[in-house]
Amino acid sequence: MEAMEPATAAGESPDPPPSPPPKEPSPADTSSSSASARATQAPALEPPAVREVAAAMEAVERDAAAIAESYASLFASLRVALSNVTSTSAENVECLGDVVGRLQESALEASSKGNKYINSCLRLNEEMRGMESLAMQLKILRKNVDSLDLAVNQLLRLP
Repeated sequence: MEAMEPATAAGESPDPPPSPPPKEPSPADTSSSSASARATQAPALEPPAVREVAAAMEAVERDAAAIAESYASLFASLRVALSNVTSTSAENVECLGDVVGRLQESALEASSKGNKYINSCLRLNEEMRGMESLAMQLKILRKNVDSLDLAVNQLLRLP
């Protein structure tokens, strides 16, 4: 921001006071010829009025330059903020991509281990089906051994 002029800092307006409106012709002037009436209706600017207009234009130019500088500063700040947001967003997208990649790897590894477990369970189930027939054979064999044992015991008890 530019420093304020002393008059502005004191609360006074930097613009000069407006000049008084041009005087209207008096009724006595209107009675003269039309050429002289036209000359009195368009009075030329006096030198102090010219200075006041020039001072007002300078004040307007200073204000316009200050406004332009303020806008330039605002746009520069917005450009920096947008750049920061954009780079942060790009970093976030890159981080999200890394996380998604790692998650995908973990999911594939978990799926592979799950499939191995399921296959092991299926093999065990197949083996257990074979065990049922083996268990039946063992029961039959046990009956045969029990009957053999009973026969041997009867033979040995002979008096």
